[in-house]
Amino acid sequence: MSNTRAESARFAFSSSKSNVGLIHVPDQRLGELAAIVQPKKITPATIEIIDIPGLTKGSSHGEGIGNTFLADIRNTDALIHVLRCFDDPMLPHIEGSVNPVRDKETVDLELQIKDLESVEKKIQKLEKLSKMGEKDAHHGRDVLEICKKHLGDMQPVRTAPIAEADRVWFADLFLLTAKPVIYVCNVDESSAVSGNNYVSRLRDAVSSEQTDVMVIAAALEADIAELESQEDRSAFLEDAGLKEPGVNKMIRSAYSLLNQISFFTAGPKEVRAWTIRRGMTIQQAAGVIHSDMERGFIRAEVIKYDDLLQFGSEHACKEAGRIAIEGKNYIVEDGDVIFVRFNV
Repeated sequence: MSNTRAESARFAFSSSKSNVGLIHVPDQRLGELAAIVQPKKITPATIEIIDIPGLTKGSSHGEGIGNTFLADIRNTDALIHVLRCFDDPMLPHIEGSVNPVRDKETVDLELQIKDLESVEKKIQKLEKLSKMGEKDAHHGRDVLEICKKHLGDMQPVRTAPIAEADRVWFADLFLLTAKPVIYVCNVDESSAVSGNNYVSRLRDAVSSEQTDVMVIAAALEADIAELESQEDRSAFLEDAGLKEPGVNKMIRSAYSLLNQISFFTAGPKEVRAWTIRRGMTIQQAAGVIHSDMERGFIRAEVIKYDDLLQFGSEHACKEAGRIAIEGKNYIVEDGDVIFVRFNV
């Protein structure tokens, strides 16, 4: 997914550290904007990804080496759970057999146990505050008790019956099971297009979770990533029966899961994509570029991407009345090309 090269081996616990990589979000609109604006450089949106060593049974209590790395994913926005869905006699499974449903449940349990520890500590803290007369602490404790019961029932916090406004009571805990999750089935090359029986079993097991289950042949993807030219990559994909790298699909899925969109800034120096949450105002989006822009926001000029592509230039869009002057409460849409006016 990134240019970071991580260690891999044919035995368990071969890695002793988490790997951090930076992913360039694939977006063909950047190239089309650059063809119009002719900038000195193009900067895609990026996603930081943290790859931790695999978790095994007992990780939350220090078995294997997984417990050391759970803290590394506390501050992430979402989890990508990679599950083995291929047979290989030369690569023994730590549990003795390939079973992605079992593996999912094993990791879920370890995350739930870790979260339960955090929730119980927070409940004790809120109980003390409640006894000291803190009015809201009693309500907060009730919210955490719901989390505790849900985790005790072997369910993730993200599915707990808690109002969105009440989730503030455990936001500071960065609970692992409160994060949205994507499941990635790592298959052999022959199953890269249509999946296999392991994939089908996992899909059935998570059908109620309302999340994506993706099929990716990681070994094949690694080979594609090593190729220098886009032509070679395209030929490799075509031979494998794929239209695009599975990584691209995974990134789009992550964007959707996190409710994210991209807007653009375009000028002679740079064409750049910026990532924001859907529903953000243009003043908030300006803050993603620079905090001064949000603080001193005056107004913004907005061109729809399709309009800029159709009319071919900012000047032509202006002549056609396709540039909108928007105030701070305008809700940014995916593909907006924005020029911010500000003063500090």
